[in-house]
Amino acid sequence: MPTEPTTALLEVTGLVKHFPQQSGTASRKRGVVRAVEDVSFTIAPGETLGLVGESGSGKSTTGRLILRLIDATAGKCSFDGADVFSLSNSEMRSLRRKMQIVFQDPYGAFNPRMTVGRIIGEALELRGITGRSERDAEIGRLLVLVQLDPAVRNRYPHEFSGGQRQRIGIARALAVEPTFLVADEPVSALDVSTQAEIVNLLLDLQKRLGLTMLFISHDLSVVRILADRIAVMYAGRILEMASAGSLFTHPLHPYTQELLNAIPEPDPERAHKAQRERAGQSGDTADTPAESGCPYAGRCPHVMPICREQMPAFVNYASDLGEAAQHPTACHWVAQSLPIEGSDTEINGAPG
Repeated sequence: MPTEPTTALLEVTGLVKHFPQQSGTASRKRGVVRAVEDVSFTIAPGETLGLVGESGSGKSTTGRLILRLIDATAGKCSFDGADVFSLSNSEMRSLRRKMQIVFQDPYGAFNPRMTVGRIIGEALELRGITGRSERDAEIGRLLVLVQLDPAVRNRYPHEFSGGQRQRIGIARALAVEPTFLVADEPVSALDVSTQAEIVNLLLDLQKRLGLTMLFISHDLSVVRILADRIAVMYAGRILEMASAGSLFTHPLHPYTQELLNAIPEPDPERAHKAQRERAGQSGDTADTPAESGCPYAGRCPHVMPICREQMPAFVNYASDLGEAAQHPTACHWVAQSLPIEGSDTEINGAPG
């Protein structure tokens, strides 16, 4: 996939979501939580975009905004030419057949009193499949598609393991034949071996069904397997975006480098070296982003005065790193080291 798709199925522009803060007694607004701030990206048909960041970075909120499960404060979202935020409720219900979500905890999204067959069957009614024999056949096909025995249709959600429940959640999402799938931390609650099974299942389904996906996760090692491109999010903002290969080979933003350093290293010598490098970083460990300037300034080992005063622009940087020429990043430190794309300025030294 190209670093920036030329034809977009999904186009998000200037997405903003602020949650009001209330006082505990007078119920008066005390300010806002800036969960998502000026987020823009596109996803091409058949592409998987990985959205990564630590807890509270705004990535799950972004996924829900796109599907209009919550209302945006500002911004635009276009899906297959339709302006998602301007659609009526009836038009949105129709569009949701094309846009589905797989939740981190599928059990919380299931009615525990309904069998698997009824859970999937409800979604099939949206496709107009109401006849019992046709519905049963389609339920069986969907269960086989997610590698479950069709006989489990008569069992209840509590009778399944976490990995099996996630497969059921995927089957329900696919029941309406969507073209776009938001996978919101679908493997974070599973053990490592089950994670691999679900990731391989999603890879297979994407290829077989031609799905377009937004894969949300805090685990870069998982996203690397699935994603064509990766967007790195921190404190409501996307700080870096690149192809998976470029991001892992030549991470530019200090926060991306921090995330990569946090990936467990099976080689003890390399793990010890990474630990020493992290220990030598000079940034403080404040989790609260700066009120002005770059949100990562309080933790960045390369922070400069301008970082606390001015939010850096999100621009492409040209370099001798080949594919990394299409590598937009928002960082003043990177801006001092790499020329903007199209510039003839020589590289002074690639970050990282």
